Amino acid sequence: MAVAFFDLDKTLIAANSGALWVRRELELGHITRLQALRASLWIARYHLGFVSMQDAVARAISQLAGSPAEPIRERTAVFYESYVRSLYRPGARVALEEHRAAGDQLVLLTSSSGYLSELVARELRLDGVLCNRFEVDGEGRHTGRPLGVICFGEGKRTVAEAYAREAGVALSSCAFYTDSYSDLPVMEVVGRPVAVHPDHRLKREAKRRGWPVVSWGVPEGGTPAAPPAPPVVPSTGP
Repeated sequence: MAVAFFDLDKTLIAANSGALWVRRELELGHITRLQALRASLWIARYHLGFVSMQDAVARAISQLAGSPAEPIRERTAVFYESYVRSLYRPGARVALEEHRAAGDQLVLLTSSSGYLSELVARELRLDGVLCNRFEVDGEGRHTGRPLGVICFGEGKRTVAEAYAREAGVALSSCAFYTDSYSDLPVMEVVGRPVAVHPDHRLKREAKRRGWPVVSWGVPEGGTPAAPPAPPVVPSTGP
């Protein structure tokens, strides 16, 4: 038995759920334009090399402090049904079933929130979920702290290594499917790294290293348009 790890945004689904969430939250009035702008500025600073994404995600999670968890969970469920559920790539479902037939464990490895990730795992009948989860106090309110390490970049590799170790599986026997160069720390340690609709940096790296580059297609009806927005905005949900 091996483990097949799957990224979510632009890999299993053909869009960035974080950008879609920000647009919807802004339309519903749950966040202000200033909050959306601040999040975008953090992402811009990350791309310019001024801050790490781990710092940006940690800052976003801290802004949840004091907010009740249940309303965000409920809004995420509606968001999933309305926006995300129709976005699965056709080839993603094929790859999942191939690994399932081979007896592999199927694990979501994503920077998205636990609220969204659990819905994805239920839909796809996955065996495990590795994502960003938020600490909640005894009164059902977010503390502003993450549960465990930030699941991004090196943090993704840390949680993947821990999962494989607990499952008694060597990472050299595992596969990982992703679109993002930020996931390079995981791709470098698994036996089968696969670039799915990769960004330009990952595509270049995959070609240099001889990693497979695959297309899983787009869902029927194409993909929704979204304005520029951060790929991970845990302060508002997915």
